[in-house]
Amino acid sequence: MIRLALFQPDIPQNTGTLARLCACLGVALDIIEPAGFDVSDRNFRRAGMDYVERATIARHDTFAAFETWRKTQARRLVLVETDGAAAYTDFSFRAGDILLAGRESAGVTQEVYAAADASVFIPQAPGLRSINVAAASAMVLGEALRQTGGFRPPHGD
Repeated sequence: MIRLALFQPDIPQNTGTLARLCACLGVALDIIEPAGFDVSDRNFRRAGMDYVERATIARHDTFAAFETWRKTQARRLVLVETDGAAAYTDFSFRAGDILLAGRESAGVTQEVYAAADASVFIPQAPGLRSINVAAASAMVLGEALRQTGGFRPPHGD
């Protein structure tokens, strides 16, 4: 299954929104710390509503700890960045991929870039900096699930 990972997220509302999305889609969420907020923060919980309790969330103390875990899982790391190598709509996702979104304020470190197996971007209008991390993650996650047949069947099926 596809997983979504957040590198040192800054904004609890974005992380809560993505926890809710992951819960609804049956996708595990990895949070690579340190985060810019306490993950028990009321803003994080409010944004995720009661879905946070239903989400599968794995916390990793550092990127090195995440990398150690990822390598034991033999999963490909796909970085979602404004300067990625391929448009996300042209990229061939695989069922075991981990999609990694960077920190809202600073993206990712060179260490993360070097560790990534691939990188994708969302084509956007010139002159604009970036799309909100929650919206961008949702777009790319949706395409990855579509390509890999990862969406659950509709209710009642």
